[in-house]
Amino acid sequence: MQDSVDCLVRQLESYRGRDRIIRTLCYSSQFVGGILSCKTDGSSPNLGKSLLLLSAQLSHCRTVLRLFDDLSMLAYTRTYGFGAKEEDIAVRWISVLENVADQLYYPCEHVAWAADTHLIQAKSDPWWLLSNALWGTSLLLGILRSLRFLLLLRRKRRCEQDGSRDRELRRRMQSELLSIVGFMTDLSNAVHWMPHGFLWAGRFPTWLVGLMGTISSVTMWIKMNA
Repeated sequence: MQDSVDCLVRQLESYRGRDRIIRTLCYSSQFVGGILSCKTDGSSPNLGKSLLLLSAQLSHCRTVLRLFDDLSMLAYTRTYGFGAKEEDIAVRWISVLENVADQLYYPCEHVAWAADTHLIQAKSDPWWLLSNALWGTSLLLGILRSLRFLLLLRRKRRCEQDGSRDRELRRRMQSELLSIVGFMTDLSNAVHWMPHGFLWAGRFPTWLVGLMGTISSVTMWIKMNA
């Protein structure tokens, strides 16, 4: 019990750990709140509404916190550069494009947020659409990169004779599979938030959006613990 509390405290004391916790609470609240709001017997409408309000506030909290992510993302992008250290050229260029999409995502979201809060005189909808499209692009590139990693790791396993090395490769493959699951569930939500008429945009009920986000958040925790 004490170890679990210590682990939780360590997560809360770090920015990324705190964001993972807020994210998990945000989507799980939306999932449960969406289910309770769908009940027709009227048993828990107030609780469902409260959970959805909590989810909205936590989502807004994450948006505000991301105002300070630009420099850390820029530092990572500059460090990675054109991926000269990558052994595979496909992984290199997919990662470069993913970094570009991530880097552009933040200022677009900042402008949308500033427009919503009336800090600037502009319409927020086009900027939300652009930021969502960039997020979806980044997720799609992340899926392609993980699939490429899986292919490369599978080739290495075929030639590997050392048992401990084989276990390490298998663990890395499992991590990439978890990444794909997380990317795909997030991508499903990104498409849902696109304008109506684009694939399944706008067709997800609230509880399904929460479920997809919760699954993605759980994969993050599993990867971290692994």
